[in-house]
Amino acid sequence: MSASGPASPTPGPTPSPSPAPERHDIFRTLVDTISDYAIFLLDTDGTVMSWNRGAQRIEGYEAGEIIGSHFSRFYTEEAIARGWPRKELELARRHGHLEDEGWRVRKDGTRFWADDLITALHNEAGEVIGFAKITRDMTEQMKSAAKLRESDETFRLLVLNVKDYAIFMLDPHGHVVSWNAGAAQIKGYRSSEIVGRHFSAFYLPEDIAAGKPERLIQIAREHGSVQDEGWRVRKDGSLFWASVTLTAIHDEHRQLRGFAKVTRDMSERKKLEEVEASAQRMKEFLATLAHELRNPLAPMYSATSIMEREPGNEALVRANLGIVARQLRHLTRLVDDLLDVGRIAAGKLDLRRSVISIREVIAAAIEASMPELDARLQRIDMQPGNPDFHVFGDLTRLAQVLQNLLINASKFSPEGTTITLRCRVNGRIGQISIADQGCGIAREALSDVFNLFVQGSQPGTTSTGGLGIGLSLCRSIIELHEGSITASSQGIGLGSTFRVRLPVVTESHAPAPPLLAGSREGLNLLIVDDNSDAADSMGLLLQMTGHAVRVAYDGVTALRSVEDFTPDVALIDLAMPDMDGFELVRELRDYAHLHHTRFYALTGFGEPGIREEAARAGFDGHIVKPVDIDALTEILRNAGSGPAR
Repeated sequence: MSASGPASPTPGPTPSPSPAPERHDIFRTLVDTISDYAIFLLDTDGTVMSWNRGAQRIEGYEAGEIIGSHFSRFYTEEAIARGWPRKELELARRHGHLEDEGWRVRKDGTRFWADDLITALHNEAGEVIGFAKITRDMTEQMKSAAKLRESDETFRLLVLNVKDYAIFMLDPHGHVVSWNAGAAQIKGYRSSEIVGRHFSAFYLPEDIAAGKPERLIQIAREHGSVQDEGWRVRKDGSLFWASVTLTAIHDEHRQLRGFAKVTRDMSERKKLEEVEASAQRMKEFLATLAHELRNPLAPMYSATSIMEREPGNEALVRANLGIVARQLRHLTRLVDDLLDVGRIAAGKLDLRRSVISIREVIAAAIEASMPELDARLQRIDMQPGNPDFHVFGDLTRLAQVLQNLLINASKFSPEGTTITLRCRVNGRIGQISIADQGCGIAREALSDVFNLFVQGSQPGTTSTGGLGIGLSLCRSIIELHEGSITASSQGIGLGSTFRVRLPVVTESHAPAPPLLAGSREGLNLLIVDDNSDAADSMGLLLQMTGHAVRVAYDGVTALRSVEDFTPDVALIDLAMPDMDGFELVRELRDYAHLHHTRFYALTGFGEPGIREEAARAGFDGHIVKPVDIDALTEILRNAGSGPAR
């Protein structure tokens, strides 16, 4: 036995490992077992060369039934008639891949909504050797999206057609971005006239000067919403009492997207509230009426008694006739005011309207007021540079208002003082202000001075309080002229200022009748932009201005859109992936039914070279982003007036 250890076994041949499956076999097995997606290969002509389990489930064909057939077999007759399968392969060959959505047909003839991705396959030489096609059945998602769009559209149409409320959107800076029928009816603007303008256009000049619109925006931004009531201005310059709710709108990231503004014309309700409030003062008024009627009757009774006793004393008779005449004028004015209030309450006060100069109104009012002013040694100071403007109104009634204000200023001011009268024009609004140096009005009483039967009696005045209907009558007459009247005072003993505002007439005829809601002429517009936010916001803006809008986020969708939609104007972004704007406009120019369409390039670049390239590609014009709303409105207005270049 050898001293060494046991002999080592003689090494035999190393067993070879079992052959590993080919990588492409693993991949093929993976693809074949996928059932949620139809994944198959096409040759360069579109013939089906492979078929997986998902294709069988979605399309309904066994592999033996479809391999060797052309893939157009899955398309609708309409798509085949317009050559869309061939166009898909051509675009995929040119751009490397193509994404598309549309109706496809199963073996049993039923349709499903497909999301397709076609990718060109290349050999080492870069030559196209076929296509990979991935299809997903998106029918349920499409139906859900359609229901959501239908719901959104129903809500949009509901808002657009509401006529009792002005409902519109503002951007974060307060510019109008949408407009409904109620807004057109209440405010008088068509959407094309107001969209893009700042909402301060609806406010009185003094409210704008005081920063009220910006203050409301700030409150809504900080607190979520704000409510307000006050006078607002229509397009024609007339005023209405508005109840407003302004609500801040935020996105899911709490970023401010703008404001929703709801406005209701509450002029009738305000008048009703004031009439109801005046009824509470009726007892007070009746007592005052008895007092005011006895005031002139007492001196008249005394004067006539004196004349009866001394008929031959000419000097005495003459003096007492003067007393009777003055008190008769006072009594006549009281009765006339009472009758006018009754006519207004019954809706029977007729206005004889015509286009009149405000200077003519002022002259008539001053002439009628001079006896009272002369008796108190008072004068009227007409401020230099007072403009003359014209209004559409009743000369007699407007002069009556100014006469009443002048006599009020005289009655509540010391003898020998000056009354200041000033005119000015701000936009479509003309204003006449009458300021006195009298007893003033307490701050808490300013809101009540125009209410029926409220009297302005102040300590230290020797004049009678009156019936308390003069200022109420003034306001009613001014509101019948679509205007407003306000009072201001720094307080007791500091004088008062009354301001009358009336819409200015620029033509020598009566104003045109109010706009009919919804009387708009729109265009068919196609917007193509891969920035969905930009495309959607512009689409909404143009839709709200009365246009019919289609939005596409890529060139392929745009090509499919024009199959059943003929745009008057197409706004196309230049810098889009896959198919840019230059190529898309060349494709669209080949469609015969689009020969009247005008094409405009949208881009952030305005260099001459880009403009020239866009013109060569077939664009009619060039719009630089961000789009100026006024410029776009002008482009669309011109586009609707004639054929494309």
